[in-house]
Amino acid sequence: MNELIIAGGCFWGVEELFRTQPGVVDTEVGYTGGQNTNPTYENHPGHAEALKITYDPAETSEAELFDYFFQIHDPTTMNRQGNDVGSSYRSAIFYKDDAQKAEAEAAIKRNQVYWEAPAVTQLEPLMSFWPAEDYHQDYLQKNPGGYTCHFERAR
Repeated sequence: MNELIIAGGCFWGVEELFRTQPGVVDTEVGYTGGQNTNPTYENHPGHAEALKITYDPAETSEAELFDYFFQIHDPTTMNRQGNDVGSSYRSAIFYKDDAQKAEAEAAIKRNQVYWEAPAVTQLEPLMSFWPAEDYHQDYLQKNPGGYTCHFERAR
């Protein structure tokens, strides 16, 4: 199994859409890219609301998952998705090594054609990922009428 860690706004909506993608075997929302250890929802300065995706490389690829990421959020808005504003909601890919960084860079270039404005997706080295509180995990499964600003865009 392989892992990707991405951020594209509120982690609830990103998780809900990725959970059903072919090859995705697990999702976990959490925090990464910030200034404190053991962040919480109430205290996560600089951290992005992120999603850890565990996937089977025999069933899908990093490229396919990155392309889907760019289909379900707006990578052209700095620190914002829908009504959610702030660095917690930035578009970012947290890469584990140079190969994953190169794949992410290629995905940004490949998907730019779908957007009029330039993508502002940040590439950040993955330092640590802290799982979010239990009530955030699978949130939209537990709360089907809950808020999300994520949706699949036509390609």
